[in-house]
Amino acid sequence: MSDQTSTTSTTSTTDAGESAGQTWVAVGPAGTVGSIGRTGAGFVVRLAGRSEQSGEYPTLAVAKSALFAALGPGADYPEFREH
Repeated sequence: MSDQTSTTSTTSTTDAGESAGQTWVAVGPAGTVGSIGRTGAGFVVRLAGRSEQSGEYPTLAVAKSALFAALGPGADYPEFREH
């Protein structure tokens, strides 16, 4: 379970110097299963096929864990690709 991320995005910057507006796409064996977006306050999770976000989380690692948990029992851990 890798938590390597890049912060090379040039969108708006938070007080901590982190870029808001970054997106990570979660890809499983069947294709895209969801995404994580950085906000000024944390990270939001959206599952594929749903318009609403499933919560806001304080760190990228916690958001990745939440997305994986939402996939349900037996799901493979997705690959996260920064977009």
